[in-house]
Amino acid sequence: MTDAYTSVVIEADGGSRGNPGAAAYGAVLKDATTGAVIAEAAETIGVATNNVAEYRGLIAGLELYHDHAPEADLEVRMDSKLVVEQMSGRWKIKHPDMKPLASAAHRLAPFGTTFTWIPREQNKHADRILNAALDAAAGKPVKAARTATPEQGERKPLRPLPEMGEPTTLILVRHGETAHTKDRRFSGTGGDDPGLDADGEAQVRATAEWLAPLARDIDALVSSPLRRTRESAAILGEVLGMEVAIEEGLAEAAFGVWDGLTFAEVQEAHADDLDAWLGAFDVEPTGGGESLETVDNRVRRARDRLIAAYPGKTVLAVTHVTPITVLVRLALGAPMESLFKLQLAPASVTVVSWYPEGQSTLRMFNARPTEAAFLGR
Repeated sequence: MTDAYTSVVIEADGGSRGNPGAAAYGAVLKDATTGAVIAEAAETIGVATNNVAEYRGLIAGLELYHDHAPEADLEVRMDSKLVVEQMSGRWKIKHPDMKPLASAAHRLAPFGTTFTWIPREQNKHADRILNAALDAAAGKPVKAARTATPEQGERKPLRPLPEMGEPTTLILVRHGETAHTKDRRFSGTGGDDPGLDADGEAQVRATAEWLAPLARDIDALVSSPLRRTRESAAILGEVLGMEVAIEEGLAEAAFGVWDGLTFAEVQEAHADDLDAWLGAFDVEPTGGGESLETVDNRVRRARDRLIAAYPGKTVLAVTHVTPITVLVRLALGAPMESLFKLQLAPASVTVVSWYPEGQSTLRMFNARPTEAAFLGR
């Protein structure tokens, strides 16, 4: 006999230690109104990939739904963008291991089921129980749940900004155009390392002249170690009368063998790897680049170094799309998914500030001295 739930939520996850490796799933069924847990399930499934384990978690959650709340409206929440997009019908299912699992999930999902992507920090219950299952199978003690840090979702009490002391402000400038920028190619650490073209030099010079009236208020100029950022920083330094220091943590992500390819070319040659990378933030590009989670942590450490070195000061930092979007994400406390939703023009200016007590503000985003920049050029 089931209770009369009107609306329920499934939170499901799957994980593999090795991808492929020892794998398990976790699924939680909750009352959507109260958030109360109705039922949960977690089980090891032998050796499998992350994506297989995620689908198995979804199927387990749907089975819980049929056991406990078969008449209720249903929303499924997962931190796997791959599974959510495939189940929503927006992405094709190409991998042979995924097709039977997706078919099974479609058969179990009632008409009108909503599939929602959530950041990993909002899926901790399912993640915790699947890891407990893996630990138990390996004979390890079960880990206790961790309390979220402020940047993982726990709010600090807000205070008026004037009472919070002088912030460290980062004026973030994206490098100017290169040949790869024009062709929209992956261009990261470990690739061809292209320099600025003539348009890129002109873009950066225009931005430098736009920033020139602020020169007295800028305390330091730092740059990513890549060629296009060093060349951009040299132009800014020339106009503003400043020396350039290198901050390794501001480098662009490493994209492995995707470097130099367009998105369409990667999709053609490495479709499954690309789907996995878009679907989980701990997945590396083909050939051993950096996962977005790795880049996020690297940029966070670079930010912390700059705040420690220049407390209450203003730093002009020349960097790339991914580090800038990570810093904006951190400033806003936004989910990792936001990295795919922020667009930056070449030589654009973004300004973020961090206060001594940890509060942060976004003061400017993707600004340029020319109107054309706001039209996507």
